[in-house]
Amino acid sequence: MPTMNTGNVTQPSGTMPALELEEPLHTPKNAMGVRISHYIAIARPDHWVKNVFMLLGTAVALVMYPQFLHWRLLQPLVWATLSVCLVASSNYVLNEILDAKFDRHHPEKRLRPMASGLIPRGAAFTEWIVVGALGLGLAWTINLPFFLSALWLWIMGLIYNMPPLRSKEVPIVDVLSEAINNPIRFLLGWYAVGYLTFPPSSMLLAYWMLGAFFMAGKRTAEYREIAGHCDAASYRKSFAWYTEDRLIVSMLSYASGFMFFFAVIMTKHHPELILSAPLLIVLMGYVTKLVFEPDSIVQRPERLFRQPWFLAYGCLCLAVLLVLSLVSIPGVRRFLGLEGPQW
Repeated sequence: MPTMNTGNVTQPSGTMPALELEEPLHTPKNAMGVRISHYIAIARPDHWVKNVFMLLGTAVALVMYPQFLHWRLLQPLVWATLSVCLVASSNYVLNEILDAKFDRHHPEKRLRPMASGLIPRGAAFTEWIVVGALGLGLAWTINLPFFLSALWLWIMGLIYNMPPLRSKEVPIVDVLSEAINNPIRFLLGWYAVGYLTFPPSSMLLAYWMLGAFFMAGKRTAEYREIAGHCDAASYRKSFAWYTEDRLIVSMLSYASGFMFFFAVIMTKHHPELILSAPLLIVLMGYVTKLVFEPDSIVQRPERLFRQPWFLAYGCLCLAVLLVLSLVSIPGVRRFLGLEGPQW
């Protein structure tokens, strides 16, 4: 088949050199000509499902402080969830704006509204500010610790996306700075219950490492897909340093970190939780298996919930953790030689 040279990539003739686009596919004349659906798309409401992770903080808070469990808690939880979703959407909008020129090197993301030039940058920046202000304003009505946690989540969006910091371009730091949103969401769920003391640091660190494991898996799946289509570093600068081997090693490291801090939680707070360890180990193995599947779903964490078997197994793990956190099994404590405090 005849070919034509398009710079860095040799394409079959008759095909569009999509991965080398430096200009938007479309240039809007004004914001009024842009469909509302495009503005909704860059806020990524389909990613709101990730905020379910804040409910783990709520569940742990209610286990440790059962006196807060009351039907009147439902309303602040609803407002708190909406607040977190709006703050997250503000970060997504900023990501779409600042990543547009890089997304044009991705076989799928080049079709996003910002990458394809369907939304003016000025209008998108306005959306970023307005959505963020609404989310933080709503967070202020919950309580001060919740507001500060929501503000931290919003600031992490700046650190992750905006030059000169732009942590997403620094190997290792990119994964850790994105994964730290997990413990922040834990804090948001925790403080949504009310004014509480700061949660055990071991829980936050375990949640951070678990998030890093998932994010490293996402990077690995992205690298495996992108590397076969274009220069991976043109899409994500950190891929200039990453290799598949390095990413796999990082996944193993984060998984080890999670299990270490989980052991601290078990030893210090509730030894019965050790019975859930086999389930958690299988869960991480399950995710690792998904990483290496063609067109891996791990690249799109918001779609993991559409995997019925994964969703069922995840729910099973959560159910077992909840039950074990509510019971006391003397035999487990004697076997481990632990008689320490529990919640």
